Formats: sequence, C-alpha cells, structure tokens
Amino acid sequence: MKPELKKFLRAKAHTLKPVVITGQHGVTPAVLNEINLALDHHELIKVRVNAADREERQAMVRTICTESAAELIQAIGHVVTLYRRNPNRR
Repeated sequence: MKPELKKFLRAKAHTLKPVVITGQHGVTPAVLNEINLALDHHELIKVRVNAADREERQAMVRTICTESAAELIQAIGHVVTLYRRNPNRR
C-alpha cells in the first residue's frame, strides 16, 4: 500500500470510533466474524484490543490482520485502524 493512501486513510479514520472491542477472552471466532462483517460494510474500521501487555496486544493485532486479510493502517495504544477493500464497492 502506498504511503499516500495510508496517510489519507489515517486522516479519514481520525473521527471514527471503535466498532469492535475485544473482550477478556481475546480474539475469538465471534470477534473475528464481527470484524469481517464490519470490514465488509465499512472497509475502514477501528478496533479496540484489550490486552494486558504490549506483546500480547501486538500478537492479537497480527492474528486479526491475518485472519481477516486486513491491512493495518495505524495502531495507537489499544486502538488499531484496519482497512480491507471491498471489491463490490467503488
């Protein structure tokens, strides 16, 4: 992904609120399903990843990106911004 597109998406995501929040059980199939549905509908979403330490949070983010085929746009604290292009939209 080109840096210009990432910059544009970061600016666009600035006003967004997290649409999915991981719980104490981490990244479950239900959470992944909700993330996939949100990405299908919105393309650009924020996810709040609740984890005790940084390494666990990074592992959860990698799992989410891999399982949902999404691109990590930005990670600030516990909130990550994800993008996945929907081929059915313009």
